This record gives sequence, C-alpha cells and structure tokens, in this order.
Amino acid sequence: LFWMKIAVIGQSLFGQEVYKELKKDGHTIVGVFTIPDKDGKADPLATEAEKDGVAMFKFPRWRVKGQAIPEVVAQYQATGAELNVLPFCSQFIPMEVINHPKHGSIIYHPSLLPRHRGASAINWTLIHGDKKGGFTVFWADDGLDTGPILLQRECDVEPNDTVNTIYKRFLFPEGVKGTVEAVRLIAEGKAPRITQPQEGATYECIQKKENAMINWNQTAVALHNWIRGNDKVPGAWAEVDGQKVTFYGSSLVDNGTAANGQPLEIPGASQPGIITKAGLVLFGNDGKALLVKNLQFEDGKMIAAAQYFHSGSSAAVELTEEEKTFAEQMRAVWQNILTNVSQIEDSTDFFKSGAASMDVVRLVEEVKLRASSCQLQNEDVYMNTTFIDFIQMCVRKLRGEDGEEELVVDYVSKNINNMTIKMPHQLFINGEFVDAQGGKTYKTINPTDGTAICDVSLAQISDVDKAVAAAKEAFEEGAWGKMNPRDRGRLIYKLANLMEQYQEELATIEALDSGAVYTLALKTHVGMSIQTFHYFAGWCDKIQGSTIPINQARPNRNLTFTKKEPIGVCAIVIPWNYPLMMLAWKTAACLAAGNTVVLKPAQVTPLTALKFAELAARAGLPKGVINILPGSGALVGQRLSDHPDVRKLGFTGSTEIGKHIMKSCAVSNVKKVSLELGGKSPLIIFSDCDMDKALRMGMSAVFFNKGENCIAAGRLFVEDTIHDQFVMKVVEEVKKMKIGDPLDRSTDHGPQNHKAHLDKLVEYCQIGVREGATLVCGGKQVQRPGFFFQPTVFTDVQDHMYIAKDESFGPIMIISKFKGSEVDDVLKRANATEYGLASGVFTRDISKALYVSERLNAGTVFVNTYNKTDVAAPFGGFKQSGFGKDLGKKNCYC
Repeated sequence: LFWMKIAVIGQSLFGQEVYKELKKDGHTIVGVFTIPDKDGKADPLATEAEKDGVAMFKFPRWRVKGQAIPEVVAQYQATGAELNVLPFCSQFIPMEVINHPKHGSIIYHPSLLPRHRGASAINWTLIHGDKKGGFTVFWADDGLDTGPILLQRECDVEPNDTVNTIYKRFLFPEGVKGTVEAVRLIAEGKAPRITQPQEGATYECIQKKENAMINWNQTAVALHNWIRGNDKVPGAWAEVDGQKVTFYGSSLVDNGTAANGQPLEIPGASQPGIITKAGLVLFGNDGKALLVKNLQFEDGKMIAAAQYFHSGSSAAVELTEEEKTFAEQMRAVWQNILTNVSQIEDSTDFFKSGAASMDVVRLVEEVKLRASSCQLQNEDVYMNTTFIDFIQMCVRKLRGEDGEEELVVDYVSKNINNMTIKMPHQLFINGEFVDAQGGKTYKTINPTDGTAICDVSLAQISDVDKAVAAAKEAFEEGAWGKMNPRDRGRLIYKLANLMEQYQEELATIEALDSGAVYTLALKTHVGMSIQTFHYFAGWCDKIQGSTIPINQARPNRNLTFTKKEPIGVCAIVIPWNYPLMMLAWKTAACLAAGNTVVLKPAQVTPLTALKFAELAARAGLPKGVINILPGSGALVGQRLSDHPDVRKLGFTGSTEIGKHIMKSCAVSNVKKVSLELGGKSPLIIFSDCDMDKALRMGMSAVFFNKGENCIAAGRLFVEDTIHDQFVMKVVEEVKKMKIGDPLDRSTDHGPQNHKAHLDKLVEYCQIGVREGATLVCGGKQVQRPGFFFQPTVFTDVQDHMYIAKDESFGPIMIISKFKGSEVDDVLKRANATEYGLASGVFTRDISKALYVSERLNAGTVFVNTYNKTDVAAPFGGFKQSGFGKDLGKKNCYC
C-alpha cells in the first residue's frame, strides 16, 4: 500500500464526501477541479478544498470546439497528479487530462455498466423497472462510459423507489465507500480492468422536463416506473385541466381494492383518474391501477393529490372584490407587524421575516377585527406562514370551506366489552396511516384465548427512514418547530382530553392486546397516561435555563446564561407490559420540550399506540410530530439506534437489549440515551410492621399487573418471627384470586402477555424447584385456552439460587427469611444484585425506615407502601437497571 497524489475532478456533495474520505486514507490531494461558483455560491467540493488550503481550479470549460485548451491542461499537469478521481463530473474532460497520470483516471457511474450509459442512469434504472441497481467505478477511456470495469456494487430496487430514495439509501453512501475502495485497490496494485461486455449495453438520453411527458398508452407498471423514474427530477408531467401538472409519489395499487372518489379527466388516458382520500388513482391500458400522492402545478405549488378538488388546494382561490379588499387590509396589517420588510409580497414568510409569538396573537386579533366570522387559532398562522397561504386559509374559513383534511383510517372493528372498538392497524407516518413497505404484516394475538386479533403492518427499514425524515422535517421546517410553547401545551392538553374521552375504548384495546385486567387498564394503563399528558402540557412554557454569575461579570458587564433547547428527533422503544403508559411516560416529555417522535411499540402489543396516533392526529398535532412503527426490535429498533438523524433514544426493556442499544447509539452518532432496564427489587418486611398493610402491599408488589411490572418486588425478605404467619396469609389470599377473562370486572389475574413469556415462567419455576426452594403454591400454566399462569409462592430461597438473583417478570413471589437483629446483613443481601430500580421497607419504626431506605441501592424506595408512582415524581434506576429518568419536571427531552 502506498499513498498517491490525486486530482479530484468533479462537484456536488458526493464529490465532497469522496474528497474527505481520500484525505482520511492518507492520500495527498494535489488539486481540486470543479465548476465555477453559481450565483456567488461555491460548490460543496470547492468549499471543502478551500477550507483545507488545497489548490483549487474552477475552469468554466476544458475544451473549445472539441480541442483541449492548452493553458487549462498545463495548469492541470503542473499539479503532478498520479491518479484522477472523477466522483461526479458534469464537464467534458479532454483525453490529454484523462491519460496524463501514471495510474490513469477512474470514474463513478450510478448504474451497473454496460447498462444505462449516459447522464440519467438512475432515472432509466427505474423507468426500465430494473430489479437490480447499483454503481460502477470504471477506468476512463475515450468512449461514453465504456471503459474497463474496476469495481461494481449492486442493490435491490424497491418497487416504489424514486431517484431520491435509491440515491440516498445506496448510491450515495455506498458509492462514496466504493470509490474510495477502488482507489485503495489501485494503491495496493490489485485493481482489475474488466472489459465491458457488449451484450446488454444500453445508452439513454438525458432526462429533461421537455421529454418527461407521460405517454398514457402503457400498462400501469410502465406508468408507475415512468413517474417514479422522473421523481423528483425532472418530474413526469401531463396536461390536466389545461395546465401542466407534475406527478410525484407513485405506488402500485392492489387491483382488488375498489377506488371510490371523484373522477378526473386526463387527456390521452385510457380512463379517467379518480381523486380518492388516499390520492389520485390512475389506470394503465391494461386496466390495472397506480396511486399518485402529490401533484405540482406550473406556479410551483405542490398539493396532496387527494386535495385536488378542494377549494384553494389546486389553483389559488379566485377572490371576490370583497375578499380582495380584505386581503389588502391584511397586507397592511402584515406590513405594520413586519416593519423590517419593505414590501409584503405573496411569498413573504411571516416568521422568516422576523415575527414572534406575540405577533401571532396580534395577527389573530387583527383578523377578528376585520372579519369576525373568521375565527383563527394561533396554530393556523404557524401552518400557513406565507402571505398567500395565509390569505387563502382565511378566505376558505370565511367561505365555510375550511373543513379539516379527513384522516383516513382503515379500522378493524370488534363488538366487545359492551362497545364497538375501532382499531387502526397500519403504520402511522407523517400524519397518515399507511401500509408497510411491500405490504408486510403480522398477526397480533389475544393472550386471553390465543387467537389472532388482526393483521398489523410490519415496518421495514425504509419505513423507519420515512418516519425519521418526516419527524426531522416537522422539527426543522414544520409548524411544530415554529409554535410557541403555550400553543404547543394547548395541543398536548387537547390530546389528553381526547384520550380521556376515549378512555374506555383505550382500556378495552389494552385488555384485548396485552391481557391487562380492564379495571386496572382503565385506572393505571390509561388513567396514568392521561395524567402524564396533562402534566407535561403544563410544563411546555416553564422549561427554562438559568443566569450564571461569573468572575468576569464586572467590570466588563459580561453575562452568561443557559437555555434549554429541544433535541430534535427522538426515538422511543417501549415494552409490552404497559403499552400505552410507557408510550405516555416518554412521549409526553418529548412533545413538551418541542421534539418530534418516532416510536416503536412492542411487536406483541401495538394496538393502543396506533389508536393513540389516531387521537393525536384528531387533536391537531401537525404531521410528522408523532410516528408509530410496529415491527421487530432487530429491524426497527436497530435502525432507530443506528439512524444518524435520531438525536435521542429512550428505551424501556431488558438489560441485555439496553446494552446493545447503548453501544449502537454510541457508534452511530453518539446520540443521547435513557434506559429503564431490568430489576430485582427487594422488599424488606420487619416484624414491627402493620401486618395487614404489609400483606396487602406485598401481594400488590408482586402480583400487580400479573407480575409484568418493572418495579415488581422480585424478592421479599421477611423477618423470621413473622415469616410463617406472613406466608400462610399470602397463600390464603392467593387462593382467593380469580384467574380469568380480563374484561370480567371480577377478575383479579389475567393472562400473561404472550406465549414465549408464559414458557419462560414455567421454566423459571422448574429451576427454583431443582435448586431446592420450596414451592408453596402455583408454578404451572393454567389448563385453559390462552396464556394463563398460576400465582406462585416460593419460600426457603437461598441467596445463591437462580430465582433469588434473576428477574421473573411474572406473578412469582420469592420469600427469604432474615433475623431482625441483623439489619445490616439483610441490607447487604438486598443490595447484592446488579439491578437497582426499586425497593421497599415495611416497619413502624421511622428511624429504622430511614436507616434502611438510605442504604438501599435503588432509584425508588417505598416506605410502608409500594407501586405508588406519580407523574410528578422522577422514575429511574441505578446500576444495570439503567440511567435517566421518566416523569417529573426535569424529564423534558432538552
């Protein structure tokens, strides 16, 4: 291996990244040859080279009338380059330059040569419907992309890929790596020169707007490929209603699905298109269908295709004379507010021109003064920031045409628990319920009887990328990022109220999907979720920094202060024991701080999260703020951990997975992490306790929510003098517990969440018996349909045993004795665990209670109570139970 003198000839971000990686590899960049500045702005490659002090050349051309310009060639030759690297180059480079270096010249091309030679290779890969795409690094010769192949890499072309998606997913990141790898092979003397085959060679023209017109006499697949092959550049277009309309976001449609909507005549099409709630359905000459999501008009305005026939959604609303007068009045209002702007144009952006939250209030009130029937909310201004959009919105309201865009939900409905529950089952991305990439689904199971509830969309990596992109755009460019904290709090409070309105339905879905007893789901799973959103709604306008006295404050009048800023896109990965409540604990804090969210519910319990998404949309949260992705941890969770645009990840789950996530977050982009992991919470019961209370709370500490509780008392230490009495009373109470249907109001103990967990509990008890612990009662699966497990009690559990150290996460009480005179010894035993989530002590002696609670190594210590979490109290653990806190005023993701 040796390091070479390299000339980089090209442009763009791609060229910039190749340049940076070549420098990292130790090569000397002797010259960068790029395009001249455009509108006073340098190309990214030029900017990077200039920063490094590398010799830079911006020749407008290399040849005149087919002949190399001698002065240009001379300047190039003076650099002494040993290799030319052309990562992306739009200029014609003369052979005097190509052949000059000792090692020649290599070029990156975004297709699998010899297929798709020419400048629009990515477009044509999609237009031809290729199943495989990729790139080639080849040795330059005097032909057009005909030189010998040095290196190729291929990828699958997804059915709905666009130029943008395949470029971002593969051709850009892997292309940079491949180009740099090609240089390494040259440096090592291992670079091949494989002659391109003649068979399969194609050359296509450059795709420009004028030749991107749609030919409707094709099959649906061919139309789909043409539209996506031109998406976003140059854009496939057709004449519709006398104007040029460009089509974006094409996907193929299941032809078994009937399209209901309003017909749209398209000249030349085999049949009219149909404007539906999902978009514009188009038809090929084979009668099959495709769906287009977005349309763009000649004036540059882009709309959702579903809104084509809505006033103000296609061409601008034609104003009456009275409305024109109103518009000019509002133009004067904007001028008075935006004093720094010389003239209010239709394109003037309210916030980019310097408006603040107080100006929003003033603008809303000014509208009321001039048109009392136009009742605006602050968020209407945040969502219509240019003057023309603002006027169009006001006029639609004045005309009574401002109906909210209808949320399209494909429900699964069930009549159960004396009500009809309506459950969304698709992914929720950017304010819409959508199918997963490739239409992939899985069945979510009712643990009460083991039957399937419904098919749920199974998110793929491309779906994660779409959700993160939507969340990023909502944070950086959307209404959420512009909204003042009080308005944000009002929307969160509205969401909480809507959850309260639907609490019985949410609790029923929770019972159906997770096995939670309905009354507990109503009070805790759903009830505390509502409380959490109410609580954090109040914190939105109270997140503040501080002013710090510094040594240099006087005499120079220096001031130092801190601000708490939102992080950005937050990923949340939650467990299956409290599906809605875990969502609420993390999501509410994210939203309060002004972040956006991509949440992966547990794969086995997705339904309340999807219902929550519906309620969030109906509450008016802007698109992209909340995204819900049911799917596997290995795929969705891993991609969220790795994603460079995710800035924080909050996870509740096992310690093993938490460690893996922490590592992935560190390696990817050092994103912030908060982890609430496993626990083996000790509960110490002294003989001087209130026995009835200790019994009642001790039972709850273990059996609450079927033992599927992160802070469950994993081990009880009972003083020897009351041990036998305590065990006897526990067994009596266990025998009274009713095991059964969680929707039955008299049920105490519902099914375990899923089959794999039930099997784990059976194995856990078998280990305890083999180790010599005494199984007092339970320990087996209940013989009935579903995933039911008997409430279980073990005594005579010794410190070395597996069940004394490992978390069961089920309804299993582990009891050990201790002597009342050996307080420090029982503390040592209680702390002899790698976990530190929660703990508890029961005693009437306040001094003893304080002594013990100070010495228990846990994030929460309960004294003469248990399971008493509250939205205002921070919650989190020590040691391998994780770090970071949920709930409380300091848990806003800033």
